[in-house]
Amino acid sequence: MYRTIWAELIGQKSMVFLSGPRQSGKTTLARMIAGSYINSLYFNWDIPDQRKDLIKNPYFFERVRRRDSTVPLIIFDEIHKFSDWKNYLKGIYDKFSQDYQFLVSGSGRLDIYQHGGDSLAGRYLLFHLWPFTLAELTGKRTTIREFLDNPLMTTSNDRAATLWKRLSIVSGFPDPYLTNSIESYNRWSTNYSRQLIREDIRDLSGVKSIYEMETLYHLIPEKIGSPLSIPSLARDLKVAYNTVDSWLKLFERFYLSFSIAPWTSKITRAIQKEKKIYLWDAPRISNEAYRFENMVGLELYRAVSLWNDMGYGRFSLHFIRDKEKREVDFLVANGRKPFFLVETKLAQTSLSENLIRFQQILDIPAIQLVNSGESYQLIKRGNNKVLIAPACRWLPLLP
Repeated sequence: MYRTIWAELIGQKSMVFLSGPRQSGKTTLARMIAGSYINSLYFNWDIPDQRKDLIKNPYFFERVRRRDSTVPLIIFDEIHKFSDWKNYLKGIYDKFSQDYQFLVSGSGRLDIYQHGGDSLAGRYLLFHLWPFTLAELTGKRTTIREFLDNPLMTTSNDRAATLWKRLSIVSGFPDPYLTNSIESYNRWSTNYSRQLIREDIRDLSGVKSIYEMETLYHLIPEKIGSPLSIPSLARDLKVAYNTVDSWLKLFERFYLSFSIAPWTSKITRAIQKEKKIYLWDAPRISNEAYRFENMVGLELYRAVSLWNDMGYGRFSLHFIRDKEKREVDFLVANGRKPFFLVETKLAQTSLSENLIRFQQILDIPAIQLVNSGESYQLIKRGNNKVLIAPACRWLPLLP
């Protein structure tokens, strides 16, 4: 699948950015792509000798041996750690875009530079690689067109329930997932967050209050499922509001977490500012209901980002909550037009009253996902329908 996506993107632009969490498989994918080229060169900024080559000769990649007329592939891994990386890539793109294809891989949110005054604007296409999701592991996904026409489909897969349980225990990050050991996952999870905060974030952002930042990260699992109050976190940590806000943005930049904003259009007395936050490392969340919601959020976030990367629309992920605390967990929109609602319940098979309420207001399909079981119901309500189904019967169909 990923090679097909690569072929489509590189056919449109000679430079592609591959972004995503550390240890999500970006380097493995880059090497797989390189394997399909006769001529390729892999560069990693973290390797001192290779870093020295670039500093001494910015066009070092010209030494790649051309075995025929095929355009060579040059892979830059973790190049965003180079202080002048944007100007460097702009320069080589402008000079060599007809002679080489470039894959730029990194875990420091390469995509944050897409907006406003970016010297690289218009010179690259962006693709995200996330940890494994159920849709990817089951291989039962529909096409985007099929899903957009009918988001209320279900499937039956003998492996889906087992894979979903495994994701809830050892996460979708390749190393702990493939090891499939709780002990290995626990070691990996501890080292992963410590490495990102104490090394990557500290080195690239200059943050000095590392221990307080680590404490903030360890507080997040308790905040899943509700709008996040930054003033409350600031009081708990005894630091300024702006400090907590900047740390949370760093967590997103380095893919420790992601957030979704409230949907307000047509929602009377909707909350306006507070976001909900979710972790990429979902098994860290001990509360089963919050962990389930987080896992569904991961699947939806992966789907929405893929649809945007491939140019299928301008999709976004939100939640709904009003000042009376009536809430629906997720809303997927396209171009600021609501598309469908998703509510998560551990085992409740009766329809959520809040889901019914907001579906009637927005007049869109709705899905209520439960964490176990096999049976499902498709209920017609006026001009729309509500699907009640186990997560492992609906999520595998996300394109």
